[in-house]
Amino acid sequence: MSAGRETSGQLVEIGLAAAAVIPGTGCAVLVEEISRVNLRWALSGLTTNGLTVARSVTVIVAAPVTGGIGVGVLSRQGIDAAGVTELVADAARLAQRGTPAEDANPFIEGTAWTGTAGAGWDDPAAETGAAALAGVAAALGEVFGRSTGQQRESFGFALHEMTTTWLGTSGGLRYRHVQPRGTIELTGKAGGRTRSAWIGQGTRDFSDVDVLALDDEVATRLRWQERSIELPPGRYDTVLPPSAVADFLVYYLWSSDARSAYEGRSVFAKQSGGSSGETRIGETLTAQPLTLLSDPHRPGLEGSDRVLTASSSPMASVFDNGLPTPAAKWLDAGRIAALPTTRHTARLTGLPVVPAAGNLILDAGNGTGSTLDLVAGMDNGLLLTCLWYIREVDPQTLLLTGLTRDGVYVVEGGEVIGATTNFRFNESPVDLLTRVQAAGASEITLPREWGEWFTRTSMPALRIEGYNMSTVSEAS
Repeated sequence: MSAGRETSGQLVEIGLAAAAVIPGTGCAVLVEEISRVNLRWALSGLTTNGLTVARSVTVIVAAPVTGGIGVGVLSRQGIDAAGVTELVADAARLAQRGTPAEDANPFIEGTAWTGTAGAGWDDPAAETGAAALAGVAAALGEVFGRSTGQQRESFGFALHEMTTTWLGTSGGLRYRHVQPRGTIELTGKAGGRTRSAWIGQGTRDFSDVDVLALDDEVATRLRWQERSIELPPGRYDTVLPPSAVADFLVYYLWSSDARSAYEGRSVFAKQSGGSSGETRIGETLTAQPLTLLSDPHRPGLEGSDRVLTASSSPMASVFDNGLPTPAAKWLDAGRIAALPTTRHTARLTGLPVVPAAGNLILDAGNGTGSTLDLVAGMDNGLLLTCLWYIREVDPQTLLLTGLTRDGVYVVEGGEVIGATTNFRFNESPVDLLTRVQAAGASEITLPREWGEWFTRTSMPALRIEGYNMSTVSEAS
């Protein structure tokens, strides 16, 4: 093995060996390699494309300090064996100089490596390349021709990446995981760019992506916008498409950690605004048979079935790296069934250990049909395209504010009759779930706002009673 040519699996072993000679320490090492390819287009023409490869190493070193266990966590990119050894030494000094880590736990144990079927610990990282986006590139020629013929402009972005992660712990665990991720977003503009429509899709390998069908949907939405209808702010019965539902419920998940609820700091506290020591687990949130869950083995949304984290937070602990993440129901037929915990927060709250996996699925029980099927069942109201610039207003109610984007459509008699202005909204995902009038079938979707950080979602369209459009927005 020549200097600088170590495999990622070997870098894990080098890091663990370096930590083993430092008295009293424990260690976990994460190595991540990302292979990424992308296409960009604008003004109905390709602009850029590229392929990048990057490798990063994170070490977590635990060391005894007065009163407990200190922890040092450091990450660096592009380092070799000597760099990993130096990284471990730096993290150990950080741990030894620190205060006790409240989430300190023994590192996860194991006796053998586990991970992607058919792959070896020292095998190279999975790679993507231009072939992954060949079908997209081929279809774009027709998309550009259509756009020109229909006097509209096409903009967009397609990304495919393969992330291979190696995890080793001083407890003996060895784990390797390969995560594919793909996204495609198309935006159409017309009428001197006074009209704009967006559509996006998440995928593992683009085999399920029909670029021409996505472009057809963009064209349809732009036609809907040819008629402009002025509406004031107010509460409107509103159909949220799966993408918008995903944006709301990803934020629901991110805000639902057990510790914040137990300490009275979130909407999931039994009595918010103080240290009540009780959560809302077991409470019926909605009469609709909605089940919100994470499942690392859900077809099309597969992810790591163990914790992989480079930092601690209320939702994850670096000491839990390698902890199994089985399927978990957060809502079960409308009832709050669980809140995400680490080993530390589970002990603190007296709740079971329920780590959050890297996907989110809303099953609507007897929900059937598409977004337009929900529109067909609505006498009067609005149909949204997507949400953006979402910000939290009040954690005690999980009130969020944000803006609509790329098309707000007016519905009369079950049909789209035109488009209205964009609005600022004020809504809580918890409160929204109590006002669901109807739900479609769950489908894999891409959250517009959070898609860079959380891609793997499956959501139904939802029809919401009295969605709060608080003010008119000048955004276009």
